[in-house]
Amino acid sequence: MHIPEILAGATRFQAYFAEHRELFDQLARGQQPEVLFITCSDSRIDPDLITGTEPGDLFVARTIANVVPPFGSGAIGVGAAIEFAVLHLKVEHVVVCGHTDCGGIHALGTHIDLSLEPHLARWIDYARPAKTKVDASGLPEDARHLPMVRENVLLQLGNLRSYDPVRHGERSGALTLHGWVYYVETGQIEGYDPAQGAWSLLSQAKD
Repeated sequence: MHIPEILAGATRFQAYFAEHRELFDQLARGQQPEVLFITCSDSRIDPDLITGTEPGDLFVARTIANVVPPFGSGAIGVGAAIEFAVLHLKVEHVVVCGHTDCGGIHALGTHIDLSLEPHLARWIDYARPAKTKVDASGLPEDARHLPMVRENVLLQLGNLRSYDPVRHGERSGALTLHGWVYYVETGQIEGYDPAQGAWSLLSQAKD
């Protein structure tokens, strides 16, 4: 899609805005999302599209490989979004959503030139423990991508819990964390059940 097409879309949006003026008038008075949705920057992942939500329903943070740097890492952008969502917006749920064919996860198996891509190289390291764990499992090389995507989601959920507002919210029952994986090939979404220690399609999951 080229810029002229994007501009045409922006023009068409004005008609959509007028048709849904009541919704946008309400949003102009403030936001009250119940979910912080942390997902990958990948252009194929559209949080509202894949969840069927409307503007104002999700507070979204997007990063390469849906990484959540742990508290104290010095990478403050995601931390600021977490603190704002939990402490000010009072969200009740946090979803970390990974996806198949993730370029960030693929990059874990390649050499990234620190002199050329220093930020990307350092960022991807936040996902490296997921690769290390899957590599130790003994799975064939061509069967490791999905397990790494899943392990990375669980890793980032652990990093989320390094933030006091998240940890305290979860302990009090005010906040629930969810791990998801979106399949770009099928459009399906699976969720992790911590009680069972297993992944299943959301249509089959209990929550």
